[in-house]
Amino acid sequence: MDSTPVQKNILGLQLPTDPRWVDLASISLEDILTDHAWCEQKAATSCISLIQRYSGLERLVTDLSPIVTEEWGHFRLVLAELQKRGLRLGRQRKDLYVNQLMEFQIKGGSDDERLLDRLLQFALIEARSCERFKRLSEGLEDEYLRQFYRRFMESEAGHYHLFIELAETYLDKEIVRRRWKEWLEFETGVMASSELRGDRIH
Repeated sequence: MDSTPVQKNILGLQLPTDPRWVDLASISLEDILTDHAWCEQKAATSCISLIQRYSGLERLVTDLSPIVTEEWGHFRLVLAELQKRGLRLGRQRKDLYVNQLMEFQIKGGSDDERLLDRLLQFALIEARSCERFKRLSEGLEDEYLRQFYRRFMESEAGHYHLFIELAETYLDKEIVRRRWKEWLEFETGVMASSELRGDRIH
């Protein structure tokens, strides 16, 4: 895909995270680490689901297989950080952000349309996660945690690009570009209407 629309803002996102979010996250560290751990777990299982659903798409299977391992490794890293700090992994909670994105997926439609929307939804989640991790890597007072989240930021950026590349592998690039713009516009509305809270990654 032409990089111009993607680079309009950070990772193409049209509404940056409110800077106050980092301050809220810093006083809800157990909650934010717990939510982060479950986000990584869900990312791994989402990739597994894509592999199972589209097992005939060789590049998708090949490229996503190591991402499953990487995301599960991230879950273990965040879990270890919780344990090191004497904190507990809390219960998995509903991700209202992701649930709202799912509502934008085309209902019915062709196999290609459904594949495109799943890939673009995952790309968008990775992009927003990357942007949030960047905020944490720059705004937290704890130097160790700033470096901790910088590593996650770099990883999520690569995942975002991979989902876009997979979409372009199997579908017309112009169609991908047009639908990606629609996803970005929808996500802007989701972010604008969402409550600002520091106990969630999204």
